[in-house]
Amino acid sequence: MNIKTLQRRDVGRLVLAGALLIGATVAFIQPARAADEAPDALVKRLSTDVLDTIKADSSIKSGDVNKIMLLVDSKIMPNVNFQRMTASAVGPAWRQATPEQQKKLQDEFKTLLVRTYAGALDQVSDQTVTVRPFRGSPDDKEVLVRTEVKGRGDPVQLDYRLEKTPGQGAGWKVYNLNVLGVWLVDTYRTQFAQEINKNGIDGLIAALAARNKGNGRG
Repeated sequence: MNIKTLQRRDVGRLVLAGALLIGATVAFIQPARAADEAPDALVKRLSTDVLDTIKADSSIKSGDVNKIMLLVDSKIMPNVNFQRMTASAVGPAWRQATPEQQKKLQDEFKTLLVRTYAGALDQVSDQTVTVRPFRGSPDDKEVLVRTEVKGRGDPVQLDYRLEKTPGQGAGWKVYNLNVLGVWLVDTYRTQFAQEINKNGIDGLIAALAARNKGNGRG
């Protein structure tokens, strides 16, 4: 099964995860404030802000890829450990990749996510987010924050894995998302591994680039 098949199969159940991840570009916190918030409070505020912003911005709801991409670069990248996210999706081969290949992988993976989920933002309507009871402790370096997204249909489980980054003001950063029991990074890892086994790291980069060029919305 190739990357295109993977996207067709999983876009439905990952749509809200993708919408919140990409939509967060317009409402993500500034890094200095991140250090002052507990991870569950952070997720609650971000999720609410993101949904409200998507609902209010017609160009984002319509999937304006260029606008979304600009906002990803300026807002979301400082608040998500995207290198860790990409490395986890690529798997063991990441350690053998050159710095140039790693950069290309991050760029193409980011574009893949933006283009895959941009067209799904118009499905955001009356959803609200509830954070489930948090079981973390002040000493934790990595935590799981569980939420439910409620709308017209059945509630959707949407969970976040966050890490506490070192340094004053660094705060918490998201490195994976789970919707309906499926982790976004794990979903891509199997398919990326198949491509790497066949054609190597450069083959994966080429496959991602071709997919991104072939369809503006994944």
